[in-house]
Amino acid sequence: MMKTILAALLLVSASAMAEPQSGVEYNPTQQLVPTENPAKIEVIELFWYGCPHCYVMETPMNAWVKKLPKDVEFHRVPGVPRPDWVPMAKAFYTLETLGLSEKLHSQLFEAIHKQRALRPDDEAGTVAWITAQSGLDRKKVEETFYSFSINTKVTRAMQVFRTSGATGVPTLIIDGKYLTSGTLAGGNEESLKVADYLIAKVRQEKATKR
Repeated sequence: MMKTILAALLLVSASAMAEPQSGVEYNPTQQLVPTENPAKIEVIELFWYGCPHCYVMETPMNAWVKKLPKDVEFHRVPGVPRPDWVPMAKAFYTLETLGLSEKLHSQLFEAIHKQRALRPDDEAGTVAWITAQSGLDRKKVEETFYSFSINTKVTRAMQVFRTSGATGVPTLIIDGKYLTSGTLAGGNEESLKVADYLIAKVRQEKATKR
């Protein structure tokens, strides 16, 4: 009987120790980041095409996204903490605007990190790469890349990064309220587990407010 009680106590203790802690595996965002759909729990991945950690994160992230519950909505937002990250933010939104994300998102990572065919701070080279890979007219790609609407989206991405209090990429923002990262959680895979915990936490918070 005593052994059973001790085993149960140890199990509860281990469970409590395993629960992610605020200020350790995750943090509240610096300010509330506005979400697009209040009816959903929004997950944002802040990333940069030039980041090797983001490149490595792609495979586990894509597998994780496929298993997300129906009440969770996932978005990628390019991280823009400094000017030399702007070209890749423009590239992301150009692919999105031209309907090329599904085809070229992963290929752009490969071009930078595997093939070493592109520098992430090279705007002209990026326009040329998108043109070559898409088969679209260069003028159309160029006009999109340098358009006012793309610049507006990049400015919004800058605001998300600044408002959240993120310090690097990849960072996951959960419903505009919490953030975690490989640095905080102890690895990319661990950050996805912390994100699962935060999604459940937000879901419970929303249910309590009803």
